[in-house]
Amino acid sequence: MSKNQRAIECYENNEYDEALALFRAALSESRNVQSLTNLAWMYYHEEGEVEAAMELLQEALNLNPTSHFPYSLLGEILVREERWAEGKAVLLRSIAIETSKEAVNNLAVAKYHLGEWDQAAALFLQSAEPSDYAMYSHIYCLIKLGRMNDARHKLHAFSEEDEHFAGEVHVAELYVELQCFSEAVHWFKKSWSTYYKSPDWVCRYIYALVQMNARQAAIEITEQCIQLKQDDIEEEQAELCDEEWTESDKAVYLKQLEMEKQEYMQILAKISEGYVPPLDFMTSVNSACYLFGCSRHGHSEYQD
Repeated sequence: MSKNQRAIECYENNEYDEALALFRAALSESRNVQSLTNLAWMYYHEEGEVEAAMELLQEALNLNPTSHFPYSLLGEILVREERWAEGKAVLLRSIAIETSKEAVNNLAVAKYHLGEWDQAAALFLQSAEPSDYAMYSHIYCLIKLGRMNDARHKLHAFSEEDEHFAGEVHVAELYVELQCFSEAVHWFKKSWSTYYKSPDWVCRYIYALVQMNARQAAIEITEQCIQLKQDDIEEEQAELCDEEWTESDKAVYLKQLEMEKQEYMQILAKISEGYVPPLDFMTSVNSACYLFGCSRHGHSEYQD
């Protein structure tokens, strides 16, 4: 077997140190598209060495590769590093060679953050499954573009039975954006027993209830969340510290819990004054295997 094949075999067997040494040896033997890309993959995904991975990938791109792998991987890294314009340029080159769902999604993320919402919406749709996070992102872009009817129609089609379902809270959040408060409350209720109760979405649940004139239900949820935070505070105050959880860590966490408790205590009054809790929308960067010669994913070794 070649060094690359042996490295892949070691990686499959979770022998990371041996795999890394072999990928480095392959690079020392020949600095080609395959050796540069595969070592960059290890540096980024296993070692967390972002700059080293990007340097190797840029060297690979200078060889004008005929595979989208180095472009897709570098584009993914650039987008994760929030270097939107650079990531967009590299991902466009990746897609020009071969279209992949991951590269299309990541290009959509870059375009969203560059304010190119119309193009981002189209790209999210191109990479989406019927009820997944890319479709959620597509619908949010439609809302930002003022295409409320299109957004509502596509959101109604979401199904929690789908394998890649984005989640009840995400569906509820979009219904709040569409001012469909009855539907929002329906989905928030579905999530209540399974989601961690954080103010970013619970306050929007409370807001939706207030808009439906279900004030007593809003009060009950608010009081429940205040008590949950108080319980968390008392539990953390009793927690012993050690080398891994220091007094400083504890103080920071207690401050966060107190701030969240205060947020719940103030939310009904703020809503009464016209406050609308904002949607904390976050884009999601997708990844894939870009290792040349990976038998698990059916990747051949690089050929010019």
